[in-house]
Amino acid sequence: MKLNRIAVAVALAMAGGSALGQQAAAPVTAETSVQIYGHLDVSIDDITKGIAGKTSGAGPATGKLGYQSDISSNLSYLGVRGSQTLGSSGLRGVFQVETQLDIASTPGTGIPDGSVKGAWASRNSFVGLAGSWGAFKIGKTDAPYKLSTARMDPFASTIGDYNSIMGNTGGDNRAEFDTRLSHAAWYESPSIGGFRVNALFAPGQNRSSDNSTPASGEPNCTGGNSPDPVNGCNDGSYGNALSIAGIYEAGPAYLIAAYEKHTDVNRTGDGAAVGIGDEQAFKVGVQYSLPTNTTLNFIVERMTRHGSVADFNERQRSGFWLAATQKVTADDDVNIGWAHAGKTPGDPGAGPVDNKANMLALGYKHHFNRQANWYAVYARQDNKDGAHYDLGASGHGITTDCHDGNPAGANCFPGGKLQGLSVGMQYNF
Repeated sequence: MKLNRIAVAVALAMAGGSALGQQAAAPVTAETSVQIYGHLDVSIDDITKGIAGKTSGAGPATGKLGYQSDISSNLSYLGVRGSQTLGSSGLRGVFQVETQLDIASTPGTGIPDGSVKGAWASRNSFVGLAGSWGAFKIGKTDAPYKLSTARMDPFASTIGDYNSIMGNTGGDNRAEFDTRLSHAAWYESPSIGGFRVNALFAPGQNRSSDNSTPASGEPNCTGGNSPDPVNGCNDGSYGNALSIAGIYEAGPAYLIAAYEKHTDVNRTGDGAAVGIGDEQAFKVGVQYSLPTNTTLNFIVERMTRHGSVADFNERQRSGFWLAATQKVTADDDVNIGWAHAGKTPGDPGAGPVDNKANMLALGYKHHFNRQANWYAVYARQDNKDGAHYDLGASGHGITTDCHDGNPAGANCFPGGKLQGLSVGMQYNF
């Protein structure tokens, strides 16, 4: 919603008072535009991990192994963004500050992520310059690799989110190639003949030669985990990151090709045979809208890791995503999606195993208007004997993984058949 000049001046003065000390807030001119926006999403879920009767080296799965009901705060956020004209050349200064909102839960540090998601500027935030040549920004943002196919997932932030497989190398609650990159600089080109490109670079900022410490200025290991008290950042922490996406859009067609690379990824926690090596991902995708009010989506992805012994390398595989949305009325649509994870060369400590997985998602959504809707989603993750892909990665507030009720949470039981039903409501402003 647009704010008038007086309201903007008051808001900026209040927000900037502590940071600027006794300095007066900068005057707001007629060329300044500021907008407050938000997205709210809360759901009621009923989900099972499907690990009853499973056994690992630590023994049988324990705890409440059936269905569990929960109320989940999903990908909800609040932000302020704006721009200001800089002279008469058409150059504009742009900014954005965005934070996560925990609607139904108590804000705090995450697990295993030690950051405070509800802190101001915890999400996409930046300052930059924009003009007819595009935009250059500095801050933190969802990577171009992630953003290029975000519109192809009608189950985003639900238990059927495609990131339980897509962009997810190991099958955990962390999709390494569907990520937000901190301390980053990026360029967004204008559309030329329907084609545009986004490119980002994030320096590692790590004084450790093996990226075993958090990057300078960051509370977590790069990649999302908190440092282990003994071993530091040995579960996916990396150095420099490069992400680039080329996008072509014309009429009913939307096509992408995207690439992302993480250098010197430290996975010594998986053993010396895995060690430290570069990881990268490449994907192509197409979305096409038919005259029948049907939208089709297809993505194929290839992820690779270098420097690991093949028999223990679970970070190298192919996968694909197929999805369709059919509008059945002006206000209602139905969705179906299928994600497939191919077999990897091996698995840490286990060698070559059958770790393929297939996820099926079914959904219905009713739109009250452009801002509000309610939805229902059913999802099933069918893991083969060596796989441990989850439900709800990268956005759903309560994820469902391979761990049992052990208080330490250390026991993972591959081969689970996770499934659940979720009903929720979204509101945008």
